[in-house]
Amino acid sequence: MNHTRQPAETEAANRLVEFLQRHQDIVVLTGAGVSTDSGIPDYRDAAGEWKCAPPMQHQQFMTSHAARQRYWARALVGFRTLHGARPGAAHRALAHLEAAGVVRGVITQNVDGLHQKAGSRNVIDLHGRAEQVRCMGCDALRMRHDLHMELAERNPEWVAVEAAIRPDGDAALETDFSTFEVPGCSRCGTGIWKPDVVFFGDSVPRERVERARRLVEKSAALLVAGSSLMVYSGYRFARQASEAGLPIACLNLGRTRADALYSFKLEAPIGKVLSAAAAIFTGAAQAAD
Repeated sequence: MNHTRQPAETEAANRLVEFLQRHQDIVVLTGAGVSTDSGIPDYRDAAGEWKCAPPMQHQQFMTSHAARQRYWARALVGFRTLHGARPGAAHRALAHLEAAGVVRGVITQNVDGLHQKAGSRNVIDLHGRAEQVRCMGCDALRMRHDLHMELAERNPEWVAVEAAIRPDGDAALETDFSTFEVPGCSRCGTGIWKPDVVFFGDSVPRERVERARRLVEKSAALLVAGSSLMVYSGYRFARQASEAGLPIACLNLGRTRADALYSFKLEAPIGKVLSAAAAIFTGAAQAAD
């Protein structure tokens, strides 16, 4: 494959515009790299390795009260950044390209909801949305900010705590969490509140996977943006596109699991390149009209 290394931003944008013009009907698979400009850290370095300790495991969360105390205490500190984040250049560019008719839809591994806030309409949240929580006992849903208000009321000494932010609303904080109060579900009385997202070690709901598969099937090409695809839940769609013979372009800083599958790869700032490409493409389309 022809992997372009470290192209200039203008060159990368022009290359991406050529891809958009050639295929006109693409699906975009996004990861943490599209949200870093919004102040949300990503998980992996340029080699595709963890930058910090891996996130919470599903089984650990469900079976350990101490793990839930640690999770919710850190979330009470760290989720402020995720909750207050606003769409960046990458989100806005993809929304413009969808409005222009070239992007059929977005499959995102992110849980921040920023694609929708930027104006994208056809978005599949592969790993769910962090803004709500679900009772694992009775399936009740609750807005996360409401649960955080209760957590703050029960644990007022934690409200002023500050720590470095980790991905997905976590905080880099290690201390004694044993006194942190974690409420159960008031509806069923025993249920565990869990963010309505797919934790590591859990499975993406089948219906969501099938929706994403159908979106790829109906598209002429795939663009991977800001994802290392090290997790199979996202990688499977690159593999699906490759097996179907669809062209695949990648815009990502660093190694990805699907490097051997791309028609070409651009290693350049994601927000700047997508924003420039959207401006060039929409301007060219208007000129042609």
